[in-house]
Amino acid sequence: MSAPPPEGRVTTEVHGQVLLITIDRPAKYNGFTPEMLTQLAAAYTMLEGEQALWCGVLQAEGRHFTAGLELSAFDITKPLIGVGSANAGLVDPLDLQLEGPRRTKPLVVAVHGICFTIGIELMLAADVVVAEQGTRFAQLEVQRGLMAYGGASIRMVERAGWGNAMRYLLTGDEFDAETALRLGFVQEVVEAGEARARALALAERIAAQAPLAVVASRRSAQLAVERGPAAAVAAFPEQLARLSASEDFAEGVLSFRERRAGRYQGR
Repeated sequence: MSAPPPEGRVTTEVHGQVLLITIDRPAKYNGFTPEMLTQLAAAYTMLEGEQALWCGVLQAEGRHFTAGLELSAFDITKPLIGVGSANAGLVDPLDLQLEGPRRTKPLVVAVHGICFTIGIELMLAADVVVAEQGTRFAQLEVQRGLMAYGGASIRMVERAGWGNAMRYLLTGDEFDAETALRLGFVQEVVEAGEARARALALAERIAAQAPLAVVASRRSAQLAVERGPAAAVAAFPEQLARLSASEDFAEGVLSFRERRAGRYQGR
């Protein structure tokens, strides 16, 4: 593959039913430019729009996941994604634009090296995160006269509780992979160099399940978080009616009777 341009890039590669999304600007610690953010939103939109893709993996080239936004290239008074941005109409990788198109398919993230600011926010907006030992995390906006505005002020509290979130949001201090695991920001910690392979293995495990059921399960949990348990319960009848009428459910029942793995088509 050719070297990335100075402004960086985000590449995609189809691996079976998994879309590999790769941040590629290693010479600048994968610092995000506006071009990269637009390409990332386009990659998420591709994952959402392609029927044959059932899960995604977000990863990065080089020694680091990302050092964060290249602040001099952004107007912080304007939204990163959605209405009023260059990414209007695309899926928001930070999942903050609730009125526009949203990702419904699962996403696994592999982080390593430095994972600062938007790196944390991208992984908290995803579904499952694998971190390598030695990964350095920091939500350090307050050290630069800013506040986190990609979702960390919401999701860090949601995952870790008020005090644990404030400990790092208000100081900008670094924390390690073991702390991130303890606080629920990441789900697995692996040896250095193993995050990408482990993330792909998890994505393939997810993609081996009935995709309509996976999307419905994710949506049910999302409803409970965003609107409360009652909203999730209220959606059960419609979700179950749709699943029970699917070819995949019929295949799931047949595979259970025949004591074999299901062969699903997403229909």
